[in-house]
Amino acid sequence: MSEISLEQFAATAPGAATVIDVRQPREYVDGHVSGSILMPMTELSSRLAELDRTRPVHVICASGNRSGALADFLAGLGFEALSVAGGVTAWAASGRPLVTRVRPTAPAPAAS
Repeated sequence: MSEISLEQFAATAPGAATVIDVRQPREYVDGHVSGSILMPMTELSSRLAELDRTRPVHVICASGNRSGALADFLAGLGFEALSVAGGVTAWAASGRPLVTRVRPTAPAPAAS
């Protein structure tokens, strides 16, 4: 599994990578990293068209287990994908802010 440390993740310039949160909607609403896009693990394979293959993808979950598996999945499909070490739990424990009580927006319709 390829990982990015919290320090490297925090230092990544906004917009330099797509950040996807693969947890469930309730987890996301309870607290997520600013700028992350909710893409629950059960939906990821059907939403691949939403990801830009020319940009790195940083995958985050609660602790790094789900994100690790899904970063490997994406890497196998040719994405430059990294799992965020420690996930949202480590992010919050390090004193970094979370966005709370913000519901995810509906995914954009797939291009035809």
